[in-house]
Amino acid sequence: MNWLINALTKLGLLDEDLDYHLIRASMVLLFLFFGYQKWFEYEAQVLIPYISNGPLISWMYPMFGIRGASWFLGVSEWSSAVLLFLGFWYKRLGILGALGSSSRSCRTGGPRLRAGFRPWRVTCRSS
Repeated sequence: MNWLINALTKLGLLDEDLDYHLIRASMVLLFLFFGYQKWFEYEAQVLIPYISNGPLISWMYPMFGIRGASWFLGVSEWSSAVLLFLGFWYKRLGILGALGSSSRSCRTGGPRLRAGFRPWRVTCRSS
């Protein structure tokens, strides 16, 4: 464990803002995992309602097909992860990665609301 702490200290990541660096590292890991999932058939099938009903991403199926659209999203998530990772040292690249990760919610959030998903209308049923 000491070798890890020494390595992070030499890189300058533990000098200050440890919480900031932990949040950034967790976002990098999440985007790497999410991007990795997009390379498999099951994930491409799960994304069909989101991509076909998304106002900003519905153009992907006619252009790339089902698997190609999934791969395109995977590459975009990996590029956001790389930009967020480079943001440890180059803040402007980190800002670009943050903008890319924020745009993801705008691209895929619309279909959930149009499909009838209303988080504020959750009802509990007693059995």
